[in-house]
Amino acid sequence: MADNKKNDDLDYETTGHSWDGIQEYNKPLPKWWLWTFYICIVWGIGYTIAYPAWPGIKDSTAGLLGFSTRGDVAAEIAAQEAKLGPINEKLAAAELTEIAADADLQGYALNAGAAVFRTWCAQCHGSGAAGAKGYPNLLDDDWLWGGSIEDIHTTITHGIRNADDDEARFSQMPAFGKDELLDAGQIDAVVNYVMSLSGDPVDAAKVADGQVVYADNCAACHAEDGTGDIFQGAPNLTDAIWLYGGDYDTLHETVTNARFGVMPNWNSRLSEAEIRAVASYVHSLGGGE
Repeated sequence: MADNKKNDDLDYETTGHSWDGIQEYNKPLPKWWLWTFYICIVWGIGYTIAYPAWPGIKDSTAGLLGFSTRGDVAAEIAAQEAKLGPINEKLAAAELTEIAADADLQGYALNAGAAVFRTWCAQCHGSGAAGAKGYPNLLDDDWLWGGSIEDIHTTITHGIRNADDDEARFSQMPAFGKDELLDAGQIDAVVNYVMSLSGDPVDAAKVADGQVVYADNCAACHAEDGTGDIFQGAPNLTDAIWLYGGDYDTLHETVTNARFGVMPNWNSRLSEAEIRAVASYVHSLGGGE
């Protein structure tokens, strides 16, 4: 280790350290960098005083200026709601079947409804409304509770099989196997019969026995010919459109343990205008009756 000494060619000293003949200069930081650093410190202190900055247990310091990004967003939302107030009031008061007759109102309803759908409905029914396993396809004309705009409005408003709305659509399929209403042979037979209504059964020899089981246990809801009953949410079993699947294993699971899909009631989260808008949008997708 060498002693600190001033370099003969430069106006600053070395640190006195040397590695393999390489000296480390004790060169000061540039003045402009130091002043920039000091200004940043002063600015940072001022910022934490003026704006929300320091987190606490439940909140953060508000800042002397009272600035809030949440407040700005809330103000913008309130301004837009005030701007759209008249047309939302018109939409909320209009007869559902008459919305389509007013071009301006229908155009607004479809655009607003698409936005509501993407925000609240796409998670289950898909961004294109084609549905998924257990979540109905809204593009076809196979409706469990009716596809008129009034029916769609009711379904959205009150939901299906939820415990939060007394007017929710409600039906319940018995768990024929779980509750021992049918034995394994009867379930096997009726599954083969149901498969025969829209395709080929796994065992054609069991279809006749399955028809008897069906007539005694299933026809009350799904109708004698298997075409279902939309007023009690009983699916059509003859059209090869399946909510959970139409293969043997899936149908066997359905008959054995039943299905109990739940849709929330949106009247607690959406305004009447928003519900009417999304009902108009869903009705316009091609499957509305």
